[in-house]
Amino acid sequence: MSRVLELYTISTRTQSAVDWPAVIKAQSCSFLERGCFKIRKSEPDVSIGTCSVLYGRRDPKPIIICPFRLLERHQVFMDCMHLLSLHEPGNELHVVREVPIPGGSVDYFLVSTQDRKVKDFVGVELQTLDTTGTVWPERQLFLQEQTIPFDIAGVDFGKTFGMNSSYLTL
Repeated sequence: MSRVLELYTISTRTQSAVDWPAVIKAQSCSFLERGCFKIRKSEPDVSIGTCSVLYGRRDPKPIIICPFRLLERHQVFMDCMHLLSLHEPGNELHVVREVPIPGGSVDYFLVSTQDRKVKDFVGVELQTLDTTGTVWPERQLFLQEQTIPFDIAGVDFGKTFGMNSSYLTL
């Protein structure tokens, strides 16, 4: 059984009917409300679409591997509200995406405004565990389990993935 738990934001364990060929063709991320950004280096027009996986030998656990997965229902921004110490009831809240700063960029800013003036803001960086190796064979195994035709050439089902973190203990 494939260790991919979510593909293009849809649970692979769902009991509901899913039109997986349409999902694969659309390559859409509902958290971003547009196409998935994580593309295959060897095929830049094909996105990987894997949001979370099952990882671990003895007691596998669900692990989020795509930072955009954290945008579900915009909960991450609600969780940052307490960091806006100058925010007052009635202020408007705005989420500003990808703000360039010297040396890089900040993923998001949660901004509190009043009368079109910034009253407070907090930077929000999204970070998840990254994989080593490749998740692609697990993704393709899921497609195989769903009897979705795909080009099997170049898929090495013997390749696997790991987690890129020295802090991860399973």
